[in-house]
Amino acid sequence: MTGHFVDGRRVDGTSTRRGDVFDPATGRRTGQVALACAADVATAVRAAGRAARSWRDASLAKRTAVLFAFRELVNARRDRLAEVITAEHGKVLADAAGEVQRGLEVIEYACGIPSALRGGFSENVSTEVDSYSLRQPLGVVAVISPFNFPVMVPLWFVPVAVACGNAVVLKPSEKDPGAALLLAEWFAEAGLPDGVLNVVNGDAEAVEALLDHPDVRAVSFVGSTPVARHVHQRGTAAGKRVQALGGAKNHMVVLPDADLDLAADAAVNAGFGSAGERCMAISALVAVEPVADALVARIAERMARLRTGDGRRGCDMGPLVTAAHAARVRGYVEAGVAAGAVPVVDGRNVAPDGDPAGFWLGPTLFDRVTPDMSIYTDEIFGPVLGVLRVGSYDEAVDLVNANPYGNGTAIFTNDGGAARRYQHEVEVGMVGINVPIPVPMAYYSFGGWKASLFGDLHAHGADGVAFFTRGKVVTSRWLDPRHGGVNLGFPTQT
Repeated sequence: MTGHFVDGRRVDGTSTRRGDVFDPATGRRTGQVALACAADVATAVRAAGRAARSWRDASLAKRTAVLFAFRELVNARRDRLAEVITAEHGKVLADAAGEVQRGLEVIEYACGIPSALRGGFSENVSTEVDSYSLRQPLGVVAVISPFNFPVMVPLWFVPVAVACGNAVVLKPSEKDPGAALLLAEWFAEAGLPDGVLNVVNGDAEAVEALLDHPDVRAVSFVGSTPVARHVHQRGTAAGKRVQALGGAKNHMVVLPDADLDLAADAAVNAGFGSAGERCMAISALVAVEPVADALVARIAERMARLRTGDGRRGCDMGPLVTAAHAARVRGYVEAGVAAGAVPVVDGRNVAPDGDPAGFWLGPTLFDRVTPDMSIYTDEIFGPVLGVLRVGSYDEAVDLVNANPYGNGTAIFTNDGGAARRYQHEVEVGMVGINVPIPVPMAYYSFGGWKASLFGDLHAHGADGVAFFTRGKVVTSRWLDPRHGGVNLGFPTQT
């Protein structure tokens, strides 16, 4: 059974509730995970609280040394992480390896925390009075991460929070809990003191306990928009700082002057990678006429060459994460057909390279989708790409801006003026120009607009440092400062 990681060791907890863990490519149950109760969460928070008091006083040199050591462990064992991701989530090994790499980039950013935490200083703001600013840790913070990125999303937050001097309680998805426990153990091996990072597995009961616990100062969340809204409302009502990243309906606009082969490649890559279980997946392709017919034909041609199957067999796309989720996505395909969208490629007919009992649905392409159809209005979170046809650039922008989500978008064009106009006019937090999945590098911040983000600060980068710290301004006057003593040793950082 998969338990928890609290105060530097694995524990089972007190709750008797259990959840099943599956291999999505075979449909077989591979284990069980403990589902924490409020008492288990409280135990983890207490451990974090004890650790936070000393960790906040650890020097920046000490924190950085731990992060560099952790980075080396993750880098050396990246294949092991990818294997665990594929076994529990189902995405193909190459995709899992890419997830680990993007997580490593945030660890590397956090290794530079001494620069990110530098304050400002102003001498003689008044006669012999100086002012300067500090950023200090919050204390105990919680990270609640989703099933679709069991390594990358925890690494968006945990390294930055730890580098800033906080202690963390991480609640990964109960669908694929294995990777989070490995990360916690490797952090401990890198020298992170006991209790600074704790992992509590669980479901909604654990989430509510974290949101209600008075000693949890801040919550970082990634998941669906309804849950993100709830987390934000409940957490802020309890006086916590909250960043809750929600769902998406990401549009890719293709203008008539675009390279259609490049656009078709991008649509397939961004629409069906990780079986569409990405908050940055392209699920709505907006074709500005007269390119739709040619673009749809190119996309369908590429889809015909995709292999859906077990992610350990070199396939292009793996299964969906659970049987229930596969059934839900299949229901959207049926709803799209019933609503009159044209199923150019129907993933329900896929012949997977894998166990027939796996949670399969092949890549699906709909043409002539309209904005009133559920396959457009809802975040499907599966390998379903819908093509909407519009007559002009202005109509495309209006369509994107009318959508309640504002996570990511892309435009494909060879017209620099049109691209610049689009990045200015579109009401979306992350924009790609001939880049279908515009996930920022770690030193920029990740996050959307509108119903895709609840809270003011985004993940990692400068926003991440600001989220996990509080600002303080000091005004000082020293009438006659003196320093004495003789020490010929070389000054050190510690």
